[in-house]
Amino acid sequence: MSIITIGSFEDFEKYVGQELGVSDYHRITQEQINQFATATLDHQWIHTDPARAKSEGTFGDTIAHGYLTLSLVPYLWDQIIHVNNLKMMVNYGIESLRFAQAVLVNNEVRLNANLKSLANLRGTIKAEVNVKLEIKDQKKPAFTGVLVFLYHFNS
Repeated sequence: MSIITIGSFEDFEKYVGQELGVSDYHRITQEQINQFATATLDHQWIHTDPARAKSEGTFGDTIAHGYLTLSLVPYLWDQIIHVNNLKMMVNYGIESLRFAQAVLVNNEVRLNANLKSLANLRGTIKAEVNVKLEIKDQKKPAFTGVLVFLYHFNS
């Protein structure tokens, strides 16, 4: 895996309509799920009670919170692209987010990113990135969506 390095609008522009890359796989552990439950106050048993999830749940085990999988994006995104020469980067929005499949404990996930569009808004660069969180050995992704970032480059 090679990380793309971007330092300007012109660097970014070359990748419009192309795959930016794919991150490494990350295993989601029960400990990580429990920590996320504590941080978000979401202790629903399907996430935090392995015995009950196995006996009563639809999935046969605990599952990661959908928002836990989404919160991994910055970590996985940093494995795909480095944007240098920045004053500031803003997470501007998420469009068309769909959770397609549950991520079971100990599943491995990775981010696949494609640059959908790029616009120069008077010096602020708006990047729309199609993302898919793939689950190892599964056909359906955990989620798909369009992430919108604003990049403010130094002159």
